Amino acid sequence: MQGLLEKSLLEAPVIRRGEYEYFIHPLTDAIPALRPELLLEVCDRIVEVANSGAEKIFTMEAMGIHIAAVLSQKTGLPMNIVRKREYGLPGEIILDQSTGYSKGKMYINAVESGEKILIVDAVISTGGTLIAVINALKKKGVEVTDVACVIERGDGVGKVFKETGVRVKTLVKIDVVDGKVLIL
Repeated sequence: MQGLLEKSLLEAPVIRRGEYEYFIHPLTDAIPALRPELLLEVCDRIVEVANSGAEKIFTMEAMGIHIAAVLSQKTGLPMNIVRKREYGLPGEIILDQSTGYSKGKMYINAVESGEKILIVDAVISTGGTLIAVINALKKKGVEVTDVACVIERGDGVGKVFKETGVRVKTLVKIDVVDGKVLIL
């Protein structure tokens, strides 16, 4: 089935940053503007595939916030954001994350041992951020019930499973070749 997500990906412009071909998409960049019908379609599809045993939705700043917010409204589950800045709150978890194009620290707050968490994000490519977040949550005693990413690009899904034992569910797998997005 080709929905709005697939159609929008096929129309996405591609820019080159060094050797990397980077696709520009409403879900990942808000360029062009993110249409509400696309966001609703994506969230409906995540609800269909994600494990419903979660008590809270987690996402990472900033690409997953809009998705997690709509999912929170649709499911009634509270949401939490893994931030890129330190708050210094009691129990704050500090983790190092590395992706194909950035490195930095991230900060998790307001999570308790025994909680059941659904992690959502817009895209997975290298898996570096998810590996760091999942491992930090597991170390805290949190159960990651499921992980759902909208767009899969690269080998991150396999890396996350190898490093954490958690399977990442995705809605669409893509590659970018010669300035074009291809749906695999």
